[in-house]
Amino acid sequence: MIRRSLAALAAVALAVAVLPAAAQSKKLRIGVEGAYPPFSEVDAKGELKGFEIDLARAWCVQMKRECELVKTDFDGLIPALQARKIDAIVASMSITDERKKAIAFSKAYLASPAIFVAKSGTKGDVSPAALKGKKIGVQSATTFETYIAAAYKDSTVVRYQTQDQIYLELKAGRVDYTLVDKYAVDSFLKSDAGKGMAFIGPDIDDEKYFGIGIGVGLRKADEKTLGAALNAAIDAVNASGEYKKLSSKYFAYDVAPKKK
Repeated sequence: MIRRSLAALAAVALAVAVLPAAAQSKKLRIGVEGAYPPFSEVDAKGELKGFEIDLARAWCVQMKRECELVKTDFDGLIPALQARKIDAIVASMSITDERKKAIAFSKAYLASPAIFVAKSGTKGDVSPAALKGKKIGVQSATTFETYIAAAYKDSTVVRYQTQDQIYLELKAGRVDYTLVDKYAVDSFLKSDAGKGMAFIGPDIDDEKYFGIGIGVGLRKADEKTLGAALNAAIDAVNASGEYKKLSSKYFAYDVAPKKK
């Protein structure tokens, strides 16, 4: 374990060395959503917290980079990256072929299946035929939106800016279902706010729509420099046991990508 940790740390040093001196000294601006608990949210003091917030900070320590977390609506993250308002995206963004046309990604650092949520007692059949005519709430610019629009053509897709808005609409009966990240919604269902809501149907893990895991979004021009440094930092945090420690703080199960 010590040997693996030292090797990973050495890899970080080599990856950082690849970056030009000016790039290493420049503050790294990381776009985060801040509205997707327990991965990323804002606490009562107005400070960012969550699993991905902790991970981003741990990676920055490994890279010896000063980082600034920039709260941005999910559907504005890729435009902000392309406009150079941020340098990376840490926001539960799935690595999909469609997104890879526009941006690059680090290696996967997280994996979570999708699942339907509806009011408790709802029948478990979530096939397109069973949900014909139903209203399905999804967050805009997500893989959930893409999947529902493609697979549930006889349902009404209702788009929202944040997942929290959808939960309120679901409880009020203005939508019938939502499709969401299973690990993100788990904490909601266990809270007072989630009473009366439940998982419906099986896990959904269609690689065509949900990709091969969740990674850090990057500009394509930065893939060999910042991307290499981030990959080494991800490996080092995993090898040191810090990833597992941070994960256990938020989840009762393993959220690491499965090795194929």
